[in-house]
Amino acid sequence: MKKFMVFIFIAMCLLLCSFPSFAMQAQGIRQPIVLVHGFLGFGEDEMLGYNYWGGFDSLKARLMDQGYTVHVAAVGPVSSSWDRACELYAQIKGGQVDYGRGHSAHFNHNRTDPLKTYPGFYPQWDRDHPIHLIGHSQGGQTIRLLARLLEQGHPGTGEVGYSADNEVSPLFQGGNRGWITSVTTLSTPHDGTTLAKGIEYLPFAQDFILGIASAIGVFSDDVIYDFKLGQWGLVKNPGESLRDYFQRVADSEAFNGTSDTSAWDMDPTAGVREFNGWVEAQPGIYYFSLSTEQTFKGFFTGYHLPELGMNPALHPATYFMGSYKKGDIDRSWFENDGVVNTVSMDGPKRNSSDVIENYDGTPQKGIWNHLGCQSLDHMDIIGVLPYPGETPEGYDKLYEWYRDLASMLITLE
Repeated sequence: MKKFMVFIFIAMCLLLCSFPSFAMQAQGIRQPIVLVHGFLGFGEDEMLGYNYWGGFDSLKARLMDQGYTVHVAAVGPVSSSWDRACELYAQIKGGQVDYGRGHSAHFNHNRTDPLKTYPGFYPQWDRDHPIHLIGHSQGGQTIRLLARLLEQGHPGTGEVGYSADNEVSPLFQGGNRGWITSVTTLSTPHDGTTLAKGIEYLPFAQDFILGIASAIGVFSDDVIYDFKLGQWGLVKNPGESLRDYFQRVADSEAFNGTSDTSAWDMDPTAGVREFNGWVEAQPGIYYFSLSTEQTFKGFFTGYHLPELGMNPALHPATYFMGSYKKGDIDRSWFENDGVVNTVSMDGPKRNSSDVIENYDGTPQKGIWNHLGCQSLDHMDIIGVLPYPGETPEGYDKLYEWYRDLASMLITLE
């Protein structure tokens, strides 16, 4: 009997060693998942506890109940993808944010922000302790850029200070391969959004955030919301009303007239071409993308109109995007989810050599594995103010879709 038990013990050890991902799951050890919000997003300590990821529910809590390690980032809601990537790096690794000597000098803002010093979600983060990144909307651009900077650094622009030997942060050095296992983008404007051609986005931000506050039954000035623009000197003052704060940001000369913003990064005719030109998929990382739409083609005009399930707050933007065309922005751009054109979501195409393929169940590294398109608006996919019953196709609950996504991602370990 004793010999038999020894045999069983040895066999189990060999089995676990032969299947490392099974061994990791058995021990409850899984690569962390970091959720990164998009344009106008907010963190867990804002909006009086209303969740960007889940609304009145919490997708983070749901996933953690299933044994996953999940962190929710809170980066600049209207900042450039560069600034957001620098903040995301500091939040994960720990320490004070560093926007880079060259970048900060070029755009004339502070290189650091004392208010953005973090203990780190995962201080041990390196090639031996990799992570999964999931980004919604501009969050997808942010995590793409973070992956590019980690692995290859900045390609150089001819501006003084951009070379790696002039930088301190490891983020700009390149060579940090293997730190990221997967990048997943949800409703991301990889090729931009025509909404950037039709709105003044800071007033839009005010209306959007106050609209959410009203919908969840909160008096607007009681809502905690921060643009996180300390690098520009735009810190919310104690006692300052939300409307006054929004107006001060909108009127700021420091933040106007610069391309170091989310609006530039999401402009399909200019910023996106620059962004996609150097932020390419990395060969050792799995890339996934999901598209969303909630419009239908009008019978007489061919323009796209909002479906009944779309949140009314998104209707004005939907009408604009559903009819806007100019230059190489043609009718293929009409379909949208209320914030982003669907054609833009499967992966970067404008000034990009990235490969995009429909996901067939076998993930491939270094290319975009497109997970298909869901009939949901831009906020439904994250659970923010959805209509009752609006869930991804085939699921009764939104968190069940995220659970299955997380389950798929950990098999990549």
